[in-house]
Parts: sequence; C-alpha cells; structure tokens
Amino acid sequence: MAHSHAKPTGHERIETSNFLMIVLVLLTVAVGGAVEIVPLFFQRSTTQAVEGLKPYTPLQLAGRDVYVREGCYNCHSQMIRPFRAETLRYGHYSTAGEFVYDHPFQWGSKRTGPDLHRVGGKYSDEWHRIHLINPRDLVPESNMPAYPWLASSLLEPGEMAPKLKALRTLGVPYSDADIAGAAEGVKGRSELDAVIAYLQVLGTAVK
Repeated sequence: MAHSHAKPTGHERIETSNFLMIVLVLLTVAVGGAVEIVPLFFQRSTTQAVEGLKPYTPLQLAGRDVYVREGCYNCHSQMIRPFRAETLRYGHYSTAGEFVYDHPFQWGSKRTGPDLHRVGGKYSDEWHRIHLINPRDLVPESNMPAYPWLASSLLEPGEMAPKLKALRTLGVPYSDADIAGAAEGVKGRSELDAVIAYLQVLGTAVK
C-alpha cells in the first residue's frame, strides 16, 4: 500500500527549507537593525555637537589622517565607558556629541595601548615628539612601534582644501575662508607635527 507524503506547511515548511530560512533570518536582522539604528540619526544627543566642539584645523585633520593611515586605532580606542574604573583612569566618559565631526569616528574596544580620548593636553608637545620617534625613550616597557619617519615626511598642502570640502558636504561647518586657508595651515609642517596637533585636541571639548 503506497503512503502519500503531504507537503510541509507553516513553520515546518520554513524549518525544512534552507532558502526560506536564510531569507527570513536576513529580513529579521535587517528590520531589527533598522529599528535600532535609524532613530539614532534623529536623536539630538547623538547628532548635535557638544558646546565648545570645533571642527579640526587643517593641521589636526592631517594628523588624524596619518593616525588612521598608520593604524593607531588597532591598539588605541577613543571611547571611555561610563564606569568608575574607566573614568578614574582616563577622565570623563565619552559622549556622542564629541564625535559628530569625525568621519569615521575612532571608537573601538582594542586597548593594547591606553585609550586616547582624553589625551589632549595631558602631555607636552615635546613629550609626544619623543614618544612617537621612539616610545621606549620615555616608557621602557612599551611595545608600541616607533614612527621616526613622520618627522621628516612633510605634509602636502594641496591635499587639504579638497578634504575640507568633502567634510563640509558631510555636515562639518567649514567656511569658505577655512577652505581657502587650508593649504597655508599645513605649509612646511611635518606629519609628526600633524599627529601631535591631533593628539593634543582629543577630548578637550568636554572639561
């Protein structure tokens, strides 16, 4: 006697079809992600700059580009969590309004080295200069790479105005005068000067 096999229906159909399961899982993740992320774009605390925050100067912006190029974010986060152990060591916790001019932001959780979000003003320019050229001159146990070539590598002034223009299209409030003076702002300066300028401004908008 032949047995007839009814086609699965309902939940059973989903669980027995790889294609259906994949499509529905992807749809669920997409909708869930949108519900979580989209409202943040309209929340003032995440889209409005904190009082006193200024766009990066051309020199600071060039330094930030070198920081990203050299992969500094691989070992240094820039996000202090609101926990006592973090704020005692690094300072005031990070707020979203401090990063509205950062494209992309440098958050992260990797801390082979210390968090750098409040490093601005903590050390002198000369300290940073020595530390970047050879970290072990100041911190003997440091495993940070040395970056001596930054001192002899000059910035390219002609690259700055297009960068400021691009950032203005993303909402960074650079004026025409800022863009016109961008090249002069880095003329004759080294990549080392730029990185130091960038480090010295980090986290200084919040006292």
